[in-house]
Amino acid sequence: MNNKKVAVVVLNYNGVDLLKEYLPSVIENSDDANVYVIDNASTDKSLEYLESIERVQIVKLNKNLGYAGGYNEGLKQISEQYVCLLNSDVRVTKDWLKPIIKEFDSHQDTVIIQPKICSISNPEYFEYAGAAGGFIDKYGYPYCRGRIFDTVEKDNHQYDDRIEIFWASGACFFTRNNTFSQLGGFDDRFFAHMEEIDLCWRSFNKGYKSVYIPTS
Repeated sequence: MNNKKVAVVVLNYNGVDLLKEYLPSVIENSDDANVYVIDNASTDKSLEYLESIERVQIVKLNKNLGYAGGYNEGLKQISEQYVCLLNSDVRVTKDWLKPIIKEFDSHQDTVIIQPKICSISNPEYFEYAGAAGGFIDKYGYPYCRGRIFDTVEKDNHQYDDRIEIFWASGACFFTRNNTFSQLGGFDDRFFAHMEEIDLCWRSFNKGYKSVYIPTS
């Protein structure tokens, strides 16, 4: 399975119902990738369910390390060139990986990518978590195209441009595996939330590029 460049990596903690609902779309639409689930020492029936799925490789952790620590520890066992950190409540679409692979292959200075993220409950609108790519204002306040504060925009194709961004949403976060390691991974003091912005900020300070790819 390691002949593939991409690893799609879902972090799970007691989320068997979410896995049952959303993981099938990931498997169905990710022929270009190996699919992993990092399990944060779940006590529900997550592992029982995952072990019944042939295409999923399981990375078992011995305690709940949160989002940041879970990915930091789990990715040590994953060697693919490009990794997608994908929330367990995300549904993906056909050919979603092809534009990402093309971007990484053709732009060596791109190290982090975010796709377009739309709402599952109302797909005509952007999703609150990341929408069309993140930025930061002069006061250090993060925001993203498609969502300001609690206002979420309708997707009228106004953000269908490839553009450099400041931060990518942790809901669907693509990175070069070696860059993630070089940056020391997420700062696990965050445990959950804001760790992706911190990582992108440190990447930016190194002169690396984060990019929004709307065709994914």
